[in-house]
Amino acid sequence: MNKTIFCSGIFFGVLAVILGAFGAHGLGKMIDADAILTYETGVRYQMYHALFLLILANTDYLEVKKKKAVFYSIVLGIVLFSFSIYLLAINALTAIDFRKIGFLTPIGGTLLIFGWSLLGYRVIKRRPRNDDQVTPGIDYK
Repeated sequence: MNKTIFCSGIFFGVLAVILGAFGAHGLGKMIDADAILTYETGVRYQMYHALFLLILANTDYLEVKKKKAVFYSIVLGIVLFSFSIYLLAINALTAIDFRKIGFLTPIGGTLLIFGWSLLGYRVIKRRPRNDDQVTPGIDYK
């Protein structure tokens, strides 16, 4: 699972660089400045969460099986949040009215928030392993 998470982070990172370059060099003359800013928001959040996945894959704070829900939440959040933003930003270029899918953006954002929160919760509630440093006098139950 760690390899899958890590490879997903690489995939989304590479895709963010490609989409960012396309936005900067290809879309600049095709859509207005506000749409470019919207598009860049999608790229920026995709890259943030690609890096998040790289870190998640390499953390020892959670067992692999506990990382799954965080991973799925983040991946689905990236797809719904960033990709709906891309489509909304290029709406003027297409015959399809992508404003109808605008409701997906906050759902994706909520999933991203959930993924971060779930990671934090699981790290805080994690019981120390035998090789962890244990402070005497603290009950970790």
